[in-house]
Amino acid sequence: MKIHLTSVFVDDQAKALRFYTEVLGFVKKHDVPVGESDRWLTVVSPDEPDGTELLLEPLGHPAARTYRDALVEDGIPLAQFAVDDVKAEYERLSALGVRFIQEPLDMGTVTTAVLDDTCGNLIQIATQPQ
Repeated sequence: MKIHLTSVFVDDQAKALRFYTEVLGFVKKHDVPVGESDRWLTVVSPDEPDGTELLLEPLGHPAARTYRDALVEDGIPLAQFAVDDVKAEYERLSALGVRFIQEPLDMGTVTTAVLDDTCGNLIQIATQPQ
């Protein structure tokens, strides 16, 4: 068994696609119309084009909004992405205007930072020392 797909709930799929591709560096994998205005919209790591897909899921269900907003209010990231160097990625993303709610924090076995994805989610980036 392996993880094939996971999702983040987004307010605006077009805005999310721009952020996740142009800022974070993911690449679009699938973009299929679903219904009148939604899309099956996934992105993947450019390093693993056949790897785990991230679905930029429309925030259609009321429970999803309540859940997502509660996590943000409590400062809890919805997802975590691995990066080679959190401090370097923090500098790169900050220069692009990304807002961080937690600067790089060395916790011994892992270094993390938490950013606002501009679409309603907090995302944690992490590096585990080799």
